[in-house]
Amino acid sequence: MSHPEKIIRLKTVLLRTGLSRSTLYRKIADGTFPRQLPISINGAGWHESAVDRWIADPGGYRASDSERATR
Repeated sequence: MSHPEKIIRLKTVLLRTGLSRSTLYRKIADGTFPRQLPISINGAGWHESAVDRWIADPGGYRASDSERATR
């Protein structure tokens, strides 16, 4: 039985990464942090595994080509 991917919200991402909100969004624009996913009309979240990959290697993270194509 596979486990569904957990989605975490902005507040949790900021606490886990130690980034400020403005730095987080700048890194997303630069392709050095995972992009958020729309989860409702006014809400967004991040795949927990993508945030964990960034935490493991923040300097080496680069958005994949498929992530960049969705901008």
